[in-house]
Amino acid sequence: MTHWKAPDTLSQRGRIAVVTGTGGLGFEDALAMSRAGATVIIAGRNPSKGAIAIDRIRKSVPDANVRFEALDLASLDSIEAFGERLRSSIDRLDLLINNAGVMTPPKRQLTADGFELQFGTNHLGHFALTAQLLPLLRRGNQSRVVTLSSIAARAGAINFDDLQSERGYNPMHAYSQSKLACLMFALELQRRSDAAGWGIRSVAAHPGISRTDLLPNGAGARSAAGLARRFLWFLFQPAAQGALPTLFAATSPQVQGGTYYGPDKLSETRGHPAIAKVPAQALDTGASERLWRESERLAGTTFPTAHAQDSSVARMKE
Repeated sequence: MTHWKAPDTLSQRGRIAVVTGTGGLGFEDALAMSRAGATVIIAGRNPSKGAIAIDRIRKSVPDANVRFEALDLASLDSIEAFGERLRSSIDRLDLLINNAGVMTPPKRQLTADGFELQFGTNHLGHFALTAQLLPLLRRGNQSRVVTLSSIAARAGAINFDDLQSERGYNPMHAYSQSKLACLMFALELQRRSDAAGWGIRSVAAHPGISRTDLLPNGAGARSAAGLARRFLWFLFQPAAQGALPTLFAATSPQVQGGTYYGPDKLSETRGHPAIAKVPAQALDTGASERLWRESERLAGTTFPTAHAQDSSVARMKE
């Protein structure tokens, strides 16, 4: 995979992909998949940004088969409605890229369902989304789920006694926890797919340090992080470069389930796709199983067992 680039992506014609997020890495993922011939569904909460993304892609790829679907990962009702729409409009799904995220809002915020915003959006939202789309993924052609983590996961810890940061909120600690949870989810999803025979390849990826709007949108344009993103832009690799580990994980025949990809240079902060180092805490299978059970409880979502029908999707609102 030495110096793998987006043009190296093999044809994705005939494949159906869902990408969460309308800008930054998500946009680059959707653009590259469109260029490779996939049918792409961009899922995001802002229809205006979605329309802009679709227009930009079609200007670059005039024959792109791409559309926008409304999805708010901070709302379980929105996730359920999105899943219902897709299950009624397509018969299978070949690729899900769990990309969208929130990063370090200075004050603790809550999702529509009362979860801390970063944990609720970055992890629980994508956890519930994957459950909703699992029946379609199980009918997909060599289907994959790629979940975005972060180098911040290295410093993360799952605080089972205070997952929602109710006792104390530190923006970066909450972000690191959410991204560690994303990585643990990706690895556990592969283990469960293997055990239950779902036939899904689950992979994790991270973009290193990339030039997106995640920092200014979360921490604020005038925050220290937002100002660093604006004035020290040369420290951040372009979003298209940061998207490469995700694209490689999503499309390369070399990729095995349960692996983790990131950039290959400067402690995985920039470069081309390569196997990333999994933090020790993400390898704790006992903690991963506990996180899975807690995530099912919090999100009111259950994944089917090995003996369940492939159309089963459960949601417990009470």
